[in-house]
Amino acid sequence: MAAAARARVAYLLRQLQRAACQCPTHSHTYSQAPGLSPSGKTTDYAFEMAVSNIRYGAAVTKEVGMDLKNMGAKNVCLMTDKNLSKLPPVQVAMDSLVKNGIPFTVYDNVRVEPTDSSFMEAIEFAQKGAFDAYVAVGGGSTMDTCKAANLYASSPHSDFLDYVSAPIGKGKPVSVPLKPLIAVPTTSGTGSETTGVAIFDYEHLKVKIGITSRAIKPTLGLIDPLHTLHMPARVVANSGFDVLCHALESYTTLPYHLRSPCPSNPITRPAYQGSNPISDIWAIHALRIVAKYLKRAVRNPDDLEARSHMHLASAFAGIGFGNAGVHLCHGMSYPISGLVKMYKAKDYNVDHPLVPHGLSVVLTSPAVFTFTAQMFPERHLEMAEILADTRTARIQDAGLVLADTLRKFLFDLDVDDGLAAVGYSKADIPALVKGTLPQERVTKLAPCPQSEEDLAALFEASMKLY
Repeated sequence: MAAAARARVAYLLRQLQRAACQCPTHSHTYSQAPGLSPSGKTTDYAFEMAVSNIRYGAAVTKEVGMDLKNMGAKNVCLMTDKNLSKLPPVQVAMDSLVKNGIPFTVYDNVRVEPTDSSFMEAIEFAQKGAFDAYVAVGGGSTMDTCKAANLYASSPHSDFLDYVSAPIGKGKPVSVPLKPLIAVPTTSGTGSETTGVAIFDYEHLKVKIGITSRAIKPTLGLIDPLHTLHMPARVVANSGFDVLCHALESYTTLPYHLRSPCPSNPITRPAYQGSNPISDIWAIHALRIVAKYLKRAVRNPDDLEARSHMHLASAFAGIGFGNAGVHLCHGMSYPISGLVKMYKAKDYNVDHPLVPHGLSVVLTSPAVFTFTAQMFPERHLEMAEILADTRTARIQDAGLVLADTLRKFLFDLDVDDGLAAVGYSKADIPALVKGTLPQERVTKLAPCPQSEEDLAALFEASMKLY
């Protein structure tokens, strides 16, 4: 790494650390400390755990037909993408459906990194099909598309923006019953088989946004490690970075009892509630697995042990962040993905420019955790200690220590050298900031408030990593 580049990044990050004022006068009113919100309601006093049923084991996909038969399914929609439709995971699922006499229709038009348009195409297909159960075989894009299709087919008179998170959508609670959905993840990253979240690009604003509700989580997740053997190296790496950031962010979110306002009804308590004692356990365990197995899983496609553990880590981190939430790495990643120009990631067979989700998330992580470590530095240092030997580090250096640990981790895995390497420059920072501002469902969970100037400085510090 060039010494000058390292010095520049370290300088910018030190500036970020000094930039944010922690005093109550300048804190955001959504609450960084216990007290009253503007509406007069206190901060929350409870958290709720929601997670799909999970079944893990090699070749467990063969059981999907039996599960649907046990549910009494008569008309099933199997969703996947065109690449996967020709690969063993989908073939195994279809063979199980046929063997158990389950009538099904395949929808293989899922878009990798879905958009509102691709969601609506899948929704229209689901509404016309009148399905009584769904199977999603694929990565996060497929599982999220299937969740949306199930939701809007079950609520056919709803406008698309009704359930989309505010401020872009109305963020209405989901009160309609949904059909059973079995998720079969084929990547080790999103943890979408465990969560009530569906993410997409909102094309009109060129930003990612989501539908977030416990009601849309899959009924069952079938985690079959054999599916991980088909993943190319960069897909394994970028998926693993999503697991990494899910764990880091959920462990460092605003604690649930500091989040406001307190919901007036349990149905309005958000799925992303802030860090809590149960999510913390899953986040820490997932991070330990990432530290031990991600590099092995990337470097050796035949290392079934490493890839199996990463498949589980994805689900573990999903349980953690699916209830605690994530914050700035994810909030800033959405415009990075949504505003992509020409960059096409290696090992992804797509016909459009693409910054994979996990890559877009991890590129800002050194800057973000330097910034957020001013709050709960002990948690940031604990994360660094899991990834590397940092036992002699001082608590006041927690942010810089975690940032340096992450940079070394990413450098060892040949990650692109910052946002500049995926096509962005300083001239793009205003648009990137603008695209981050609507991501309130996650940015408001950051442990410290952030201004537009803070976000701009974070993007600038992320232009180069090494």
